[in-house]
Amino acid sequence: MLNTNNPVTSPLLTDDQLASLGGGRVAYLKPIRSEEVSRLFPAAPPIQPGLQLFALLAADGTPIVVTDSRDAAVANAMSQELEMVSLH
Repeated sequence: MLNTNNPVTSPLLTDDQLASLGGGRVAYLKPIRSEEVSRLFPAAPPIQPGLQLFALLAADGTPIVVTDSRDAAVANAMSQELEMVSLH
């Protein structure tokens, strides 16, 4: 039951708990610019600036793959049997 008399609220889940949901089987797709690749994928080779790319990330933000095609990123998720979720 919701206590409406208590003005102090706390999150239902901590950041760590939220990130661990899905047990490593949940991922999301994030459109990124090529300038962001080195931050998400430090081992990636240099990429031409100004490109629109797509990063597939685990629920905890761990990068899985980066590609220039949304379809390729989704196909990668499907091949790894990951559940895709939408972020708003």
